[in-house]
Amino acid sequence: MKMNRRDFLGKSAIFAGAASLSGCRSLMGSKEPIFKLSLAQWSLNRHFFKRVEPHMDPLDFAKIARSHGIEAIEYVNQFFMDKAKDQTYVKELKKRAADHGVKSLLIMIDREGRLGDPDKAKRIQTVENHYKWADAAKVLGCHSIRVNAASDGSRSYDEQMKLAADGLRRLTEYTAKLGMNTIVENHGGLSSNGQWLSGVMKLVGNERCGTLPDFGNFAIDRKKNQWYDRYKGVKELMPFAKAVSAKSHDFDPQRPWITFSGERETDYLKMMRIVLDAGYRGYVGIESEGGGDQQRGIDLTRDLLLRVREKLTSEYT
Repeated sequence: MKMNRRDFLGKSAIFAGAASLSGCRSLMGSKEPIFKLSLAQWSLNRHFFKRVEPHMDPLDFAKIARSHGIEAIEYVNQFFMDKAKDQTYVKELKKRAADHGVKSLLIMIDREGRLGDPDKAKRIQTVENHYKWADAAKVLGCHSIRVNAASDGSRSYDEQMKLAADGLRRLTEYTAKLGMNTIVENHGGLSSNGQWLSGVMKLVGNERCGTLPDFGNFAIDRKKNQWYDRYKGVKELMPFAKAVSAKSHDFDPQRPWITFSGERETDYLKMMRIVLDAGYRGYVGIESEGGGDQQRGIDLTRDLLLRVREKLTSEYT
């Protein structure tokens, strides 16, 4: 298919799934893209939690991603909390992904305790709570598990850093034996302070421990309206990044398709330059947090990233 840039922009509003991706590939010829797209399962959280129709089954996640033209996925443990040790279930997840030609990248892990808990026994228990998810991720063929660097917010900046680093170091020793990474997302509290989290990475000092910079999770304290600068934070976390989360919230209803800043909260062109300047060439995960139609949010974010990729390809090849 031959398509010039004007045609691409003009028709992007009606692109869907694989057609959108194949169009962008044709624009780039046979070159490897400067980044690839993946889909975070959280983008459809209301469907997987069965709060809105259609209700979705986690086993169908790969099929759903493929229907949006996306070839790699990031699971969220909250949608199948009781299945980590169920080998039949995990192997079925793997089979479904293979059937649809979708690559499993990581599992995002929540609700398993605080890796930086001041109580050593609780901290070690939290580390061990993550083992079953690392084992499941290994079966799925993932490269990482995503965890949280939560501690006790009443403790000092430095003490929380040391506690989080201790828990992460212990967990990384386990995942490294599986040939996998332990990666941390900026996810509230001090973890949303880029300087703090990059300091934690340096304290851990293990190549298998890295970050998952998220474009939108930079709330230090929502109640006090304390926010960390998202561009500064991503820049600080990128030297340790093993995955990237392109968080989106809402799009300008007047110009959702024709601008690079169509997403209201993040300038994607500016943010992706930070990502690429760091030398990152891996997957960029779509994580739509929009309050409206979640499936449309995925498509809007996907097509925004494809336009950004087209724009930046000549700069970074």
